[in-house]
Amino acid sequence: MKIAIIGCGTMGMIYARNLATMPDVQVCGVADLIQGRADRAAQASGATAYTDWEEMIKQEQPEIVAVCLPTYLHKTFVLNLAERGLHVICEKPAALTLEDATEMETVCREKGVRLFIGHVVRFFPNYRDAYKNAKSGRIGEAKMAHFKRFGSYPKGVDMWYHDRTKSGGVIMDLMIHDIDFSSWLFGDVESVYASITKPSSSEMEYAQVTMKFVNGAIANLTGFWGYPGEFTTQFEISGTDGIIRFDSNQVQSLDVKRVHESTGESSAVQVPSSPMVHDAYYHELQHFIDCIRDGSEPIVSAADACRAVEIALACEQSAKTGQPVRIGGITS
Repeated sequence: MKIAIIGCGTMGMIYARNLATMPDVQVCGVADLIQGRADRAAQASGATAYTDWEEMIKQEQPEIVAVCLPTYLHKTFVLNLAERGLHVICEKPAALTLEDATEMETVCREKGVRLFIGHVVRFFPNYRDAYKNAKSGRIGEAKMAHFKRFGSYPKGVDMWYHDRTKSGGVIMDLMIHDIDFSSWLFGDVESVYASITKPSSSEMEYAQVTMKFVNGAIANLTGFWGYPGEFTTQFEISGTDGIIRFDSNQVQSLDVKRVHESTGESSAVQVPSSPMVHDAYYHELQHFIDCIRDGSEPIVSAADACRAVEIALACEQSAKTGQPVRIGGITS
C-alpha cells in the first residue's frame, strides 16, 4: 500500500520512521515547503522528497496521504485529498472548529474515502491497559479520574503553536488527548468547567478542566505548556473497588529538571518516548491502514474526533466566561 506524507516536521518525521519499518507499506513521497525537512523525512523513509505536494500526488499516485500539517491547515488539505479519492490519516485535533471537523467527516464519507484522526493516546499501552481494566470492572465502577499532561512550550520554526487562531492553545492541542481518552472511558459529557493561565510575559500556558459525564463520573484534567522537564503524563482512575495509577516519571531512577538546558537541536514540541520495539504511533498507523485494507471500523472514529473538538471548544468557552458550559451549548 502506497502512502505519502504532507508535512515533515516533528510528527511527519515520526510517521516517516514508523511507516518505513512497516511490512507491505511503501512511503512513496514526502512533501514539505522546507527542502531540508523533506530531505530528512525522505532519508528516514526511503521516499522521494518534494516541496510541491500536488506534484508529489501526481507523480507518486499514493492510496493514502498522511496530513502532518499545522491544525489550521487540516480542513483545506483533507477536503482537497478527499476530492481526489484518497484516504486520509490526519494528525489531531481534526480542526479548530466543530463545523470544520464535521465537514471533513461528511465530505470524506460522501466521497467514499476513509478519514482517521491521530488520537494516539488510545494506542499507548499504559492507557490502553488502564481502559481495559476499568471497563472490565476490575476496580468496580469507575467514578473519578485525574489526568495530567506536561510538556515544554512549543518552540523553533513551528511558531504557529503560539498563535491560538492556528493551534487552539494548550487545551485544543495538548489536553485534547486526555479529553478524548476520558470520553472514551466514561462516555457522553454533560458539562465542562475550565480555567486557563497564560502570563503575557512568559512562555507558559496552563489549563485545568473538570468534565462531568452523563453517567455521573467526573474527570479532572491538567495541561501545561512550559514544563521544564521531560514530557510527563500521569493519570489516576478511581473505581468503587480500586484505583489504577500511572506516572511516566516512575521509570526514572533519578529525576532532575532544570529551566535552561542546552541540548542542541530538538523538536519544536515534545512527544512521549517508548522503550518498545514499536511505539504507539506505529500501532496507530498500522491499525488505520488495516482498517482501509479490510473495511473495519477504527478504535477512534472521525465522529470521536469531532466530539473531542466540541468538548475542547466548550472548555475554551468556560475559561472565557468563568462559567460551566453544557456540551451542545457552545456559542461563537
